[in-house]
Amino acid sequence: MDSRNPAFRRVSFGQHMGQGHAPSPQLLHEMYNRPAYTPPAQRTMTYDDVVVKGFLALGTLVLTGALTWTLVPLPTAMAVAVVAFLLQLGLGLFISFTQKANAPLVLAFSALYGVGIGAISHFFETLYHGIVLQAVIGTALAFGGMLAVHSLRIIRVTPKLTRFVVAAGFAMLGLMLINLVVALFNDTGIGIRSDGPLGIAFSVVAILLGCFFLLLDFDTIEQGVQAGAPEKFAWYCAFALVLSLVWIYLELLRLLSYFRE
Repeated sequence: MDSRNPAFRRVSFGQHMGQGHAPSPQLLHEMYNRPAYTPPAQRTMTYDDVVVKGFLALGTLVLTGALTWTLVPLPTAMAVAVVAFLLQLGLGLFISFTQKANAPLVLAFSALYGVGIGAISHFFETLYHGIVLQAVIGTALAFGGMLAVHSLRIIRVTPKLTRFVVAAGFAMLGLMLINLVVALFNDTGIGIRSDGPLGIAFSVVAILLGCFFLLLDFDTIEQGVQAGAPEKFAWYCAFALVLSLVWIYLELLRLLSYFRE
């Protein structure tokens, strides 16, 4: 009697001589080696993942910054900011070199960064009314401008450009460190953080460098989505965006203060 199951109708395993065909040794071997359980595919990163996690990281930074500005007196806040920046620096270096970014690490980094940013913003706003809003608007314009540059392919990110931007970033950090050490013995250091022409030029270059780091971030996000990077990589992208945006914001604060003076 023929089975009503279509699967058994197609393969009768030789029950009807001359009508069915027994499975070949190769087919039996493949059936034997086929895994009994195939784990579900890991979800890959999307642009929406980066947007959501980026807003979470920036929201955490803004929240802790606003709390520091509102609840902590300015002299005490500056001391707290130094401790927060040191902790943030250590955590940021750990994330950068290990590339192990997840929600607790990135949100903790953003929270610590926000404490320092809140204290510094309060200090600048006390000296120059309205400067924080100007710096925020400038940072938003820089973000939108570099996003348009990347989307329209006005500047293409190449390995050569990436090496140049990273090298320039390390060089600028090195100059800042040298200036800090020299400033222990005089008032202006080597002059790159004063309100003279050299200080203004240094801040302009620093802002442009931050914009190019944003461009590298956008390219990393695009490459990650196209390559099917795991969803958790979006946290690393959010971490990079926070670094670039805060870099631009702080340099805009300093540059605007020069013109206020």
